[in-house]
Amino acid sequence: MTRILAIFAILFAFAAPSAMAKNDYSCDKKFIFFPGGPEGGPFGTIVYNGAVAAAEHTGCDVDYYWSQWNSEIMIKQFKEAVALQPDGIAIYGFPGDEAMRPIIKEARSMGIVITTMNTPLPDLEAEYKTEGFGYAGADLFDAGYNLGAKGVEVCGLSAGDKAFVWGLASMPNRGERTKGAIKALEDLGVEVVYQEIPDNVNSDASQGTPMYVATYSANPDIKMAITDHGGLTASLPTYMKAAGHGTEEVCGAGFDLSAPIVDGINSGYIDVVIDQQPFIQGYIPIVQLFLSTKYGMAGLAMDTGAAFVTADNVDAIAPLAAVQIR
Repeated sequence: MTRILAIFAILFAFAAPSAMAKNDYSCDKKFIFFPGGPEGGPFGTIVYNGAVAAAEHTGCDVDYYWSQWNSEIMIKQFKEAVALQPDGIAIYGFPGDEAMRPIIKEARSMGIVITTMNTPLPDLEAEYKTEGFGYAGADLFDAGYNLGAKGVEVCGLSAGDKAFVWGLASMPNRGERTKGAIKALEDLGVEVVYQEIPDNVNSDASQGTPMYVATYSANPDIKMAITDHGGLTASLPTYMKAAGHGTEEVCGAGFDLSAPIVDGINSGYIDVVIDQQPFIQGYIPIVQLFLSTKYGMAGLAMDTGAAFVTADNVDAIAPLAAVQIR
């Protein structure tokens, strides 16, 4: 009897690894991914790099559509992507639930899995979550509120001081981050001068200099600028120099981390940013699409925005920012 049990033990030892090896973890799926845009921009490139890394790690085939941060372009490209009938599409949510609903409904009727990053589509996510609809990005209102409050702290503002917020409050869902920043400032008694980022500046931050200079010419007592946009935050040193500001006249705060923003922090023009880790916003949606199309797994939700970066801790992150991972 002891000999029989020993034989069974030996057979099981050899059989178990063999059985486990039969699981298929390969990816034979085709995905389309929207990094945002413009191609080569400081934020979208990090998102893109995250997606490329995930595609390499999973082995999935991924095409990329750049949308210039323009809702109309993104909607047009999204329709084109659905018509190609890939297995899955990862897209930003900044056009809003209403605009995206008919396209996503059509995609789901064709069996295409949809997931989002950076800007949520909360109604659609709730509706299609069991079918792989997830979200990788910050809680936008909270992220904006936290940056507004942290900016007041770092910049040493007091009640009655004035701050310039340059954001996208009019955009559905995406505007929550701008609204959060404004709410924090108002709660702390700071007077807000608000400007909406126009489409041309949203797509190309270098076109924002005249608007920044004009805002400060009309409000020379502004003590802090919050830019709710990675490209505009990276351009803060350029804007400030054009307005005749040194590193002490105006305190700079904004979103995201990139090599130009690291340079801005080190030069003293940018004082604090919140890092929403865009690499993860690119990486996780590809993994989400793989898991959902391969194994039918439900949508994941990941809050990627947690850390503040200032001159005190930027050196620890700078090497990764230089290679467009942070």
